[in-house]
Amino acid sequence: MISQRARYAFKAIVALAKAEPGRGMNIRELCEQEKLPRKFIEQILSTLRSAGYILSRRGRDGGYELLKPAEQIHIGPLLRLVDGPIAPLSCLSRTAYRKCDDCRSESQCELRRAFARPYAEYLDRLEATTLAQILDGTADSRSKRRQIP
Repeated sequence: MISQRARYAFKAIVALAKAEPGRGMNIRELCEQEKLPRKFIEQILSTLRSAGYILSRRGRDGGYELLKPAEQIHIGPLLRLVDGPIAPLSCLSRTAYRKCDDCRSESQCELRRAFARPYAEYLDRLEATTLAQILDGTADSRSKRRQIP
């Protein structure tokens, strides 16, 4: 499950992607439009700016806007930036691998085998999905949605 911080970050970056090109949004507009807490968003926007996703301008016409085109913003790296490692088990993490403390052998571990393939498929989708696909509605067009009772 993604954190509330990640939910806010995605709402903010989607709003910035929809903003008028070259104009961006100031933090007040962003928080009011998306119903986001200002203090939290300031921290998130600082993280996104430091990572090169957005830029900020000061002054009367200041605000935030995307630095990269939406086609170049992939969901997996963005989620990792905001939430940290996203693997269900530390031994499956591509960015923060660590052997599980209670594991005798990764090759024999049933828990690892149970999660390895579903996690790899999930991660592949996150890595391939762009902000542009989310905006134009094509991000989930390949998935077969299964209804959960």
